[in-house]
Amino acid sequence: MMAGMGIRIRIDAVELPGLVTGEWSDIHVAVQRRDRPAELLDPRPGDAVSATWTLECTTVAAPHGTDVRGPYVQGRPGGRFVHLSWGTVDDAGTFTMFRRAKLMLDAVPAETLDAAARTGLLVGRLGLTDACGMPLCARVVPPGITWTAEDAD
Repeated sequence: MMAGMGIRIRIDAVELPGLVTGEWSDIHVAVQRRDRPAELLDPRPGDAVSATWTLECTTVAAPHGTDVRGPYVQGRPGGRFVHLSWGTVDDAGTFTMFRRAKLMLDAVPAETLDAAARTGLLVGRLGLTDACGMPLCARVVPPGITWTAEDAD
């Protein structure tokens, strides 16, 4: 297998559901590290106007197409995803996860992923509130997320 090319994935989220939804209060959302569910990248409050996370990754050619790998990329080749974890934060600052959204990288159009491998940046844009006003969860694929390749500079 050829050596990996550096790429960043930037997740641009809007329409967060607020700090209180359903039975949960002081909710936050963050990117979960692979194999370390308690290790979260930049938790953002549920009432933020927007949230952005940038993940350092690599891409390699694979039988199924371009494979994305990195410390925040979950799943097996052909089924990669990024977990957004929703949780409550208590007075001690402890995050307790109550649901997750899977941003499915295998749903990125092949031409977009290939272009991002060349430009160095894949951007996913999505709203984080579901149709019921709750934190977005489950599998997230287009049109629920829009993926574009952009210049890394």
